[in-house]
Amino acid sequence: MRQQSNSLLNKSLSITIVFGAIVMLLLFSSCGGRNKAMADAITERDSLPVMDTRGVTTLISDSGVTRYRVNTEEWLIFDKKKPSYWAFEKGIYLEQFDSLFHVDASIKADTAYYYDRDRLWKLIGNVDIKSLKGDHVSTELLYWNEATKKVYTDKFVQMEQPDQVITGYGFESDDRFLKPVVHNIAGIFYVDQDAEKAKTDSVN
Repeated sequence: MRQQSNSLLNKSLSITIVFGAIVMLLLFSSCGGRNKAMADAITERDSLPVMDTRGVTTLISDSGVTRYRVNTEEWLIFDKKKPSYWAFEKGIYLEQFDSLFHVDASIKADTAYYYDRDRLWKLIGNVDIKSLKGDHVSTELLYWNEATKKVYTDKFVQMEQPDQVITGYGFESDDRFLKPVVHNIAGIFYVDQDAEKAKTDSVN
């Protein structure tokens, strides 16, 4: 009778061990599936740049004509994003050329995004523009639409010209900065050129 009890006990333990092993295998299998799914989600194609280039100085053409020189520490291209865009998140310095390869204007910013399908630049942080005729524009946000050849912002802007400094909220211009306009003017400060010249002469 005791031997029969021991036999039943041993069978019961064996069944329990086998059942436990099966449960553990199923658990490990399901955990592995979850990890794989998470890895797939992290490495989705649209979240990765198709190009990642560092320390870039390059020329960019438009319709076969060289229009820009770009200098940046990092250039990322996200072609699968909607909308697709280029990212310059470590700063950018950009020069725009006319058809004779003369510099029309230079622009620098802390961050920039270029939406290639819309041909739209979005410049963010310490945006600084210098035009061929000597105007100097600074703001924190600026849009530049290549398709319409317009530059604009609705943020605070300061424009320095040879004879005056204008501040306001909102700015627009053609992309060669030949006809800049400051909106909602907050102040106009005139430069006394004679006084500045006298000061410079006295220093010299």
